[in-house]
Amino acid sequence: MGKIDLYSKDYCLYCHRAKELFNIKGIRYNEIDVTCDSNLEAEMRRRSGQRTVPQIFIGKRHIGGCSELFALDEQGELDPLLACLADSICAK
Repeated sequence: MGKIDLYSKDYCLYCHRAKELFNIKGIRYNEIDVTCDSNLEAEMRRRSGQRTVPQIFIGKRHIGGCSELFALDEQGELDPLLACLADSICAK
């Protein structure tokens, strides 16, 4: 499967919700904890253009945060995106 990056902070409830959704779906992800690492947080800001956590990338596509992740799931778009990533045929 392709790479999923999830930038988080250990005390963030939205980060926990996003991780829980991936765990329920059995999806592996690369958690990048920016709680005490200003360099990683700066990397997150450069990649996403955002200051809040979580920031989620599926492949090269920036998903956004927890709300955007759950919206994709509710609209039925998350599973096809993950399947596309697993097949390594995503255009984005």
